Amino acid sequence: MIKLNINDEISRLRAVVLGTAVSNGPTPKLQDAYDPKSAEHIKAGTYPVEADMVKEMESVAAVFKKYGVTVYRPDVIKDYNQIFARDIAFVIEDKFIYGNILEDRSKEIDALDYVIDQIDDSKIIEFPEDAHIEGGDVMPWGDYIFVGTFKDKDYRKYITARTNMEAVVYLQEIFPHKKVVSFSLKKSNFDPRENALHLDCCFQPLGRGKAIIHKEGFLIEEEYEWLVNFFGKENCFHITKDEMYHMNSNIFSISPEVVISEKNFIRLNTWLRKEGFTVEEVPYAEIAKQEGLLRCSTMPLIRD
Repeated sequence: MIKLNINDEISRLRAVVLGTAVSNGPTPKLQDAYDPKSAEHIKAGTYPVEADMVKEMESVAAVFKKYGVTVYRPDVIKDYNQIFARDIAFVIEDKFIYGNILEDRSKEIDALDYVIDQIDDSKIIEFPEDAHIEGGDVMPWGDYIFVGTFKDKDYRKYITARTNMEAVVYLQEIFPHKKVVSFSLKKSNFDPRENALHLDCCFQPLGRGKAIIHKEGFLIEEEYEWLVNFFGKENCFHITKDEMYHMNSNIFSISPEVVISEKNFIRLNTWLRKEGFTVEEVPYAEIAKQEGLLRCSTMPLIRD
């Protein structure tokens, strides 16, 4: 059995699900794009090809192997995008929580049946049908759970709005001993530079008391300021709109001292090393064209 244990974003990683780009399928039709960045690359003829994405994901698998992390990969579904494992489920404490995601992506979780079969049934949670949630919006952080959401009444107009307030309320019910803090994110169906698809597209807590943040990803300035005050302004690395577009906040922590980052994030990686982090650089720019990066394609199961 897999003994789940996740209480934050940074403790030493022991087991993780890493998505797969194998049999990713052909370039989607424009009307089938889930996000504005994918749509941008479909229109431009620059949508990533499978061979390049497979290489990128294998570079991450190699880093996990280097650090002795147990890696689970989804069973391959023919011609189906299974890269972004973070969205379909997530772990908090010893609970495995199904994401309540876009219907077109519903088959992704089936490819993890062999993993879920190793988890105690009493630890598996499903959200009510009207409570929409994806793992990219959910960040356990000790006594807190940070959640990205979209509170406006026109929520259903946005394919980029993935977590609603019904889910935030239900999450608090499941974990009454934690403080669930929600953050309204900026959404756009058409402009990727004006769209924070998930919380991890504009914010991420790190080890050493640090955090990465993009102010303009938040709809409500007071909520952005709450995070800055929580971590301390001097500990926050503010990324630009262009850096958010390239997914600079979507790196991944193996431990409080070690992160995996995209090799082209020069300014961020320089700052991380200056702050004492070991930075394992990987190529991930092709996968980033789908508005997701390293955190998006991983689902941690066990941390110390």
